[in-house]
Amino acid sequence: MTTSTNPPSSQPWLHQKGEVIQEFGTVKQFPLALSYEARMYSSQRLNKVLADTQILYGLYKKHHWNMRGATFYQLHLLLDKHAGEQLELVDTLAERVQTLGGVAVGDSRHVAELTSIPRPPDGVEEVPAMLSRLLEAHETILTEAHDAAARVAELGDDGTNDLLVSQIIRTGELQAWFLAEHLVDTPLVRS
Repeated sequence: MTTSTNPPSSQPWLHQKGEVIQEFGTVKQFPLALSYEARMYSSQRLNKVLADTQILYGLYKKHHWNMRGATFYQLHLLLDKHAGEQLELVDTLAERVQTLGGVAVGDSRHVAELTSIPRPPDGVEEVPAMLSRLLEAHETILTEAHDAAARVAELGDDGTNDLLVSQIIRTGELQAWFLAEHLVDTPLVRS
């Protein structure tokens, strides 16, 4: 046992900087019975879906906060529920990237570079436009997820395939259905 003449300090060590110990876009070896190529490819595809899903989550919250009109209450609650489900998917996607030995995209500025979902206006859109924007974002993610699921299955990555099919695609399809039904007989009104 070592003894110190100085009492322990409760002062935190602030302003620390560190070396990058793993670059984004790389995978380290884990004993997963998957090839380097499969893990690398799956990590890249998952990071794309992850970036888009983080943007979709943000869109849901933006529209939840800015909801207007006769269906305010129902849509306010629905969009918040969907946002919560998307946030769970964000965590699940990021953890799968990490499980494969990759680095999950986490910084919002990096997410903005990777996403293919268009940026919404800073202001408040009409409700049908908000819902249409969410539907288009879902379709972007679903297109990517369907293609990625088929390709990772070919590489033998059943875990990533299962995540994409059973969680990303099924959740996205269900949420898109709920949103689309709110647009029936709800034309965009122009004055």
